[in-house]
Amino acid sequence: MVTLEKGAGERESPSSPTLDLDDIQATVLRYRPEPYFGTHVLLRVDDVQGGREFLRRLSPHIDSAAGWWNAGDAWLGVGISYAGLEALGLPDGSLQSFPEAFRAGMAARAEQLRDLGENASGNWDFPFGTGHVHIGVTAFSDTAAKWRRTVAVAREQAIGFSGVTIIHMQDFGAQPGSLNPFGYKDGIGQPAIEGSGVDPLPGQGRAIKAGEFILGYPGETGFAYPMPQPDMLGRNGTYVGFRKYQSRVGTFNRFLQANAGTPEERELLAAKLVGRWRSGAPLTLAPGADDPLLGEDSQRNNDFDYSTDARGRQVPLGCHMRRMNPRNARLAQLTDVNLHRIIRRGTTYGAPYDPDALSEEEDEVPRGVYFLFISAKAMATLEFLQGEWINDGNFAGVGDERDPMVGLQPDGAVFSIPQAPVRRRIHGIDTFNVLRGGEYLFMPSLSALKWIASLS
Repeated sequence: MVTLEKGAGERESPSSPTLDLDDIQATVLRYRPEPYFGTHVLLRVDDVQGGREFLRRLSPHIDSAAGWWNAGDAWLGVGISYAGLEALGLPDGSLQSFPEAFRAGMAARAEQLRDLGENASGNWDFPFGTGHVHIGVTAFSDTAAKWRRTVAVAREQAIGFSGVTIIHMQDFGAQPGSLNPFGYKDGIGQPAIEGSGVDPLPGQGRAIKAGEFILGYPGETGFAYPMPQPDMLGRNGTYVGFRKYQSRVGTFNRFLQANAGTPEERELLAAKLVGRWRSGAPLTLAPGADDPLLGEDSQRNNDFDYSTDARGRQVPLGCHMRRMNPRNARLAQLTDVNLHRIIRRGTTYGAPYDPDALSEEEDEVPRGVYFLFISAKAMATLEFLQGEWINDGNFAGVGDERDPMVGLQPDGAVFSIPQAPVRRRIHGIDTFNVLRGGEYLFMPSLSALKWIASLS
């Protein structure tokens, strides 16, 4: 275990955990620190024994979720693709016990994910969708110094070692204010998990059953989801949808300028697209103007619902935030929202947001987001979100409108802003985030990592 000093932002645990936190990887529960620094490393397994030896060397440095509320600690997390599990020589019975969508891989699930057109796997960056991504290692930290030391630990296990090859590395974070590529504070609104040892923050709602996120525990239906076999392999593990987006900042800024006359109007339009102001202050609590103090306050910035905004006049029905978590809103299509919650770890890479970037060339500046979507049924949940909530609008009563921030927009796409006496319909909204890669990964427990490494 790498022992690293603690940073700011630690929280006390007011209740006793009932999950096996010592066996669950830290990334599953630990919030991304603020500020944050990190690196995603993708590796190919070159031979079975070499791959297992790499995991043996790496496993002691993978942090557990014990004390996960101490968000200042630097840590490593690891996930393995189905191709990686094959390359590591898992028994055939174990391989066949994984869900079909995971075995197929993200590129092969394009139809279910609506990854078509510009988002199709044929347009992805190497090495995504090639079958060469076997292991993913991510380092998170709250300081540059600790980040460099933590990444060095991961590299030392692979550099000069014939068992694996590093095929991709991407640094992330270190943005002014830890903002995303469009200048928004993000990472707000994570689900509370029953048995995690920390009570829900105001606005998180009741804690959701742990089995929705971690294998081996009952979910919202009262039953545990099927686990990979043997139990040693599946229990306390989870799945990750790992997706890379290129952000079109020039297109976004041009859209705001074309549809709003003053800087204040442009900021309001930007907030209507997301559901929050750039500071993180929710429109529901700050409908007229941004409130940075509210945006910074974790006790207040998520403490709201849509009970007084059924028509979406404060927060548009089709905005990004309302789609991804409808909360208590009445939906046109009956849905149990808690069955579709997902843990999100968004990590911004490349150049920071530039409000003056307007050219088409700015769209190609390396700048965007890597998302880690974590769930005990990440494949089904992500495919549901992509197909029903992001790239459709019927569930929210907005027809064929798509998510304005991450949806793939067709020609002539529309975004509606309800207002009195009639709604405003903005025509010609373009795609602001283009998919540039993705993989489904299995995030084993610490004991499962050791089990895989010890196979013979």
